[in-house]
Amino acid sequence: MNLAADFALTVAVVILTCTIIWSVQKLVKLGKQRPSLPPGPCGLPIVGYLPFLREDLHHQFTELADKYGPIYKLWIGSKLWTVISSPSLIKEVVRDHDTIFANRDITVAARISSYGFNDIAWSPMALSGATEENYLYEKCLVTPTWRPPAIFVKMRLGKLSKKSIPRFDIQGVAKEITTLLQKVEEITEDTIDERMKNPSNKTEAVEATKDGRTDFLQILIDLMQEEDNKKSLGKTQIKAMLINILAGGTDTSSTTIEWVMAELLCHPNVMEKVQNELDKVVGLNNIVEESHILKLEYLDAVVKETLRLYPLGPLLTPRTPSQSCTVGGYTIPKDSTVFLNVWFVQRDPLIWENPLEFKPERFLNNTKKMDFSGNNFKYLPFGSGRRICAGLPLAERMVRLILASLLHSFKWQLSEGEKLDMSGKLRLTLRKKIPLRAVPIPRLSNIELYE
Repeated sequence: MNLAADFALTVAVVILTCTIIWSVQKLVKLGKQRPSLPPGPCGLPIVGYLPFLREDLHHQFTELADKYGPIYKLWIGSKLWTVISSPSLIKEVVRDHDTIFANRDITVAARISSYGFNDIAWSPMALSGATEENYLYEKCLVTPTWRPPAIFVKMRLGKLSKKSIPRFDIQGVAKEITTLLQKVEEITEDTIDERMKNPSNKTEAVEATKDGRTDFLQILIDLMQEEDNKKSLGKTQIKAMLINILAGGTDTSSTTIEWVMAELLCHPNVMEKVQNELDKVVGLNNIVEESHILKLEYLDAVVKETLRLYPLGPLLTPRTPSQSCTVGGYTIPKDSTVFLNVWFVQRDPLIWENPLEFKPERFLNNTKKMDFSGNNFKYLPFGSGRRICAGLPLAERMVRLILASLLHSFKWQLSEGEKLDMSGKLRLTLRKKIPLRAVPIPRLSNIELYE
């Protein structure tokens, strides 16, 4: 009996030894065939670096970049995060391997808010989908006609977004985002149903634009009702895309405007230059119109400089590769999470002279083409490549039009004794930690212009 037990134990030891040797050989062979993972800090067993994450991820990731270099890794539980913080490596992701990195990292909040990834921002991005959907946005949203009253929406969604979850909230995500989504649906559902039930609303929508163009919602409804599109485009997809627009047109734009106004209040001389430009282009007896916007070069530089210092997505939206690939000589595994640290790049003293100084003049006579197109990898406030912000043309014009109107019509100052805090907090976007409060003083002599 003992002999049989000894024999069984010996066989087990031999099998275990052979298995270990085989595994080690495979790992060594794999290591020779594929570059190693990027360097990075050590974490704890099981949970990895998760307990050490802070709310100000953009600041923390920048500190880690100073220590570990332009590409490094973090283990968050069993999930691998890679953070990239240099223009050349960002180019590898968004240009050289654009197709591989076209997908977003899947989160609970994203799944719920996009109705199962039926919108632009979170949809799995095949080439045809990227081209067609972004073209649809550009075709429908970039119109020469603006309706200023429609732009100044009472920020109902802005109030809701103050309760928005942090991007990396661990608990309560599904409940919170579902509650918010239900409130947003009150707006979108009724609007779509009313337009579909009452054909006369279509005529009114077309007549509401000066050039008679059909609005974005009506184009989507018309496409949905076409026989060929009934399976691919439904009411759920329309709601998801409308929420993309509403979110981008309220929270994102209002946050940008708040940062710009805060910087102008910190630099009264810059505000004066903007208002002098407005007086020259618009005049004191007129109101700002869309035709004036392209002539306001200094205001455009102010907006660009603000977004350099305070990009709304300092880490952009995380991407996940559809297959393993090599970036910067390191392996980026399939289905890992990749962050592009725009905050670091746009404040890098090796790239920008006096990077922490607010200096709009750096964007005047711009020979390096520092614009929002995403083609210069030193300046990417709206991302780049196939996943660049789809509503960028709308947001860019809307922000400048609202700012021009505010600065042309009013002088602005802080309340007596109030100090301006320029610190931010990272939620769904980078917001001011302490909301801006400013006092408007009318600067136009013709009171009728305020009506």
